Amino acid sequence: MNVNNRDMLQVRESVRKIGTTRRSVSGTYMFRGETPIQFESTLERDFLIKKAFSRSVLDVISQPVRIPFKTRDGRSFQYTPDFLVYYRLGCRDYLDYPCPVLVEIKPASEWRARWRDWLPKWKAAYRYAREQGWLFTIQDESRIRDQALRNIKFLERFKRMSFPQAEKEEVLQNLTEMGSAPVHYLLSRHFMGIYRPKGQSLIWHLLATQELESDLSRPLNDTTTLWVPTDE
Repeated sequence: MNVNNRDMLQVRESVRKIGTTRRSVSGTYMFRGETPIQFESTLERDFLIKKAFSRSVLDVISQPVRIPFKTRDGRSFQYTPDFLVYYRLGCRDYLDYPCPVLVEIKPASEWRARWRDWLPKWKAAYRYAREQGWLFTIQDESRIRDQALRNIKFLERFKRMSFPQAEKEEVLQNLTEMGSAPVHYLLSRHFMGIYRPKGQSLIWHLLATQELESDLSRPLNDTTTLWVPTDE
């Protein structure tokens, strides 16, 4: 039976509320249009945008836990990582279930300048995560603002477009039968001549609404290979 990983864990809500800050842009991101998640920077917001688009992600909790630690001079503090990410089990066996990941978001310029000061709390987070059966990771621009994020932001403009259901079903049925196909093939089969621009918008719409899938780590263009996602 397919049970959500989150059902096996205790964390449910943020342990710290995010207030306004002068150092960065804070706000609230509606995760998948349903759950408000607070962020403290545009980098954190972009992280949430990527996780919301990922079908493998079940949920994200902001400011999930407080972790006690001591600085190098022996002073005691508490550290609150930025997010805890839960993943779907999918078709994997429980013995191979995807571990939740405790995440710290830091611009590269900051962690490179202050990593020695922050190392004690990050070591504490690593130990705490291991005790919970989680992972701990630090992510900066190089892991967040990549080609996948550029693709996701590009697709956003097509998400709310409207197309005849019959046209969408025809493309989806064709692709289901084939297994996969490049964008240019679908355009030449279903949207020739003056209908090509409309067809391309429809295909990006289906990708934006996750009725189609592709490798988002590569630029989107006419050679992009598409397939219909499964629940496995």
